[in-house]
Amino acid sequence: KHLKSGWIDCDSVNVAQIPGLNTLGISLVQIDYAPYGGLNPPHTHSRATEILVVLEGTLYVGFVTSNTDNRLITKVLNPGDVFAFPVGLIHFQFNIGNTKAVAFAGFSSQNPGVITIANAVFGSNPPINPDVLTKAFQLDKNIVTYLQSKFWWDNN
Repeated sequence: KHLKSGWIDCDSVNVAQIPGLNTLGISLVQIDYAPYGGLNPPHTHSRATEILVVLEGTLYVGFVTSNTDNRLITKVLNPGDVFAFPVGLIHFQFNIGNTKAVAFAGFSSQNPGVITIANAVFGSNPPINPDVLTKAFQLDKNIVTYLQSKFWWDNN
């Protein structure tokens, strides 16, 4: 597969592809990461815990605990390593190796759902009022407007 620089390619197996998974509470995805910088950006699965197994390459992974601690838990994973992302928590994977990385993720739901944080916040349709985001992120309004102008729906 040819991977767009800095990004990933995902092949999912869930209830949309295999209706027989309905009610079984499982799904799977293969994730191919571009060499150094391949990123599965901060996102969440509101309906599933995720278990990630690295097959090739080296990934820096992590998740953020819930309020009020907002503690970052990270680890560098090599082939054969496994990491769990608890249901609903914001998490990411980043290829820190110079070669392609490949991982499989299993989910505790036949339809785990995904919300990519930047896309949801800065790429919503219609856009969130910039005054809300300016205050929430303590950013200059010009920066918020710039971020909202990016091509977010295909930015993952």
